[in-house]
Amino acid sequence: MEKKEALYEGKAKIMYATNNATELLVYYKDDATAGNGAKKGTIADKGIMNNKMTAFFFQMLEKEGISTHYLSMPSDREMLVKKLDMIPLEVVMRNVAAGSLAERLGLKEGTKLSQPIVELYYKSDPLNDPLLNYYHVQILHLATPEEVAEIEKLGLRINEILTKFLKEKKVDLIDFKLEFGRANGKILLGDEISPDNCRFWDSDTHEKLDKDRFRRDLGNVEGAYKEMLRRLTGEER
Repeated sequence: MEKKEALYEGKAKIMYATNNATELLVYYKDDATAGNGAKKGTIADKGIMNNKMTAFFFQMLEKEGISTHYLSMPSDREMLVKKLDMIPLEVVMRNVAAGSLAERLGLKEGTKLSQPIVELYYKSDPLNDPLLNYYHVQILHLATPEEVAEIEKLGLRINEILTKFLKEKKVDLIDFKLEFGRANGKILLGDEISPDNCRFWDSDTHEKLDKDRFRRDLGNVEGAYKEMLRRLTGEER
C-alpha cells in the first residue's frame, strides 16, 4: 500500500488516495470541533485513540455479520479502508434522551426511551446538517427507499450489538451517529465509531466518557477517551 495525494480533509480526519483505486487511507487527527466547527481545540492523541477504538468496533461488527469499509490499521493513526460512494446521510441511533433530542422534545436528559429512535440528517455543513424525513430524502435524491430501509435495519442491528457489548463494560450507549456508503451494489458501514460520534456514559455514575466533555467544557476530555479505550481493549495510555 502506497499513500498518495490527500483527497479530502474533514474536521477529524484526512482521506488519502492509495496505489489501489478501490482503497483509501484514513489519517485520524487530534483536532476537536463542536457546534459544526464553531468551537475548536485539540485533544492529545485523540486520533490514535479514535483509530484504535474504531478498528476495534469495526472488527467486532464484522464478526457479527455487519459489512464495513475496514481493511487494516497500518499505523496507530491510520486506517486502510474500502473506497465507498458515501450516502450523504447521518444516521443517528438514540436509546436515551440527550443533546438535541432532549431539547426538541422537552425531555429530561437521561430519560430512557421506550424503544430506539432512528433519525436521518442531511450531511451538509453549509446547511448545518438538518433533520430529514423520508420525503426529504426522496426529493433530494440522497438514497432510494430500499436503501433507507436497509440503512435503518443495519442501524438497529448495530445498536443492538453495541448496546449489549458495552453494557458488559459498564458503559451505557446513549446515542451515536453512523454513516454508510455503497460498494459493488452493497451498503457498507463507513466513517468511524468513537467518542467523537457516540455518547458513552458510565453505567453506575453516568459520567460522560465522550466528546460532550469537550462540547460542554466539563474538563478531563483526554481522560474520558483514555478510559473508553481501556474499557474496550485493555490498553492503558
